[in-house]
Amino acid sequence: MRLGTVEFEDRARLVAALDDDSLLDLAGAAGLTGRDGAAFADMLALIEAGEAGLDLARNLAENPPEGAVIATGDVAFLPPIVPVQYRDCLVFEEHLKNSFAAASRMTGRAFDIPPVWYRQPIYYKGNRLSFVGHGADVIWPSYAQFLDIELELAIVIGKRGKDIAPEDAPGHIFGYTILNDVSARDAQMLEMPGQLGPAKGKDFDTGNILGPYILTADEVAHPVALRMEARVNGERWGGGNSRDMHHDFAAILAHISASETIYPGEVIGSGTVGTGCGLEIGKQLQPGDRFELEIERIGILANRIIKERQP
Repeated sequence: MRLGTVEFEDRARLVAALDDDSLLDLAGAAGLTGRDGAAFADMLALIEAGEAGLDLARNLAENPPEGAVIATGDVAFLPPIVPVQYRDCLVFEEHLKNSFAAASRMTGRAFDIPPVWYRQPIYYKGNRLSFVGHGADVIWPSYAQFLDIELELAIVIGKRGKDIAPEDAPGHIFGYTILNDVSARDAQMLEMPGQLGPAKGKDFDTGNILGPYILTADEVAHPVALRMEARVNGERWGGGNSRDMHHDFAAILAHISASETIYPGEVIGSGTVGTGCGLEIGKQLQPGDRFELEIERIGILANRIIKERQP
């Protein structure tokens, strides 16, 4: 099942995708069929409702009442969830090798993958309040000249846990979605030698994009092997497959949860798949560019970047 959050008739609604052209307003469907729709207040409420909430959503989607069906073209997509916590990893070796080679050409410095990268997942915590959804405009930050996309798979946490064993980790995943953490490469390269961050290379309003849907974890086997592709203005930039993660999400969750509780509604990104950004292939975004990030079974996350006139 694919789940999302949309704005329709000036109100945010939790929806299930019936097909590419129609959505089911889950709270509306519950009301029309005499069911309790409390689990459909928002995505976090559904996550916390557990299997009972998902079972009800599936039942409604299998027998959708006509009065609760919405045309996809009539809605504005919001992020499927505002993350309770947001972390982003770096687990694709090809991406790291390509990016280090590009950074070496740009700076004249040599970069090597540190041994710790192979031993454990590496991640940072980003701005959970800067997320926008499919179709939203991304506003070019005033301090940057080199903007880039990042094609990533992300998980949404469904169950609280601490000191999670790798074999138990898949049971803590609610679902999978597409993440694009738009990056200011020039700002990132300036700050990273300070050995803390990234900060302004990643953190700016509208810089994180999530969606359009969350694919529930029961739809795919773990570890996931999903095709991924990035396109800008219709031109393929690159992509790969999530099977190439050096550390899978089970290893990531085991590492993050060591002596630390993870909570329902957290979002954790995989990091960019190999050739999933412009830096790796010698390209960068231009104002007005439209980009599409596609992951099979989930859908297409499409947005435009615009440069506002400075006062």
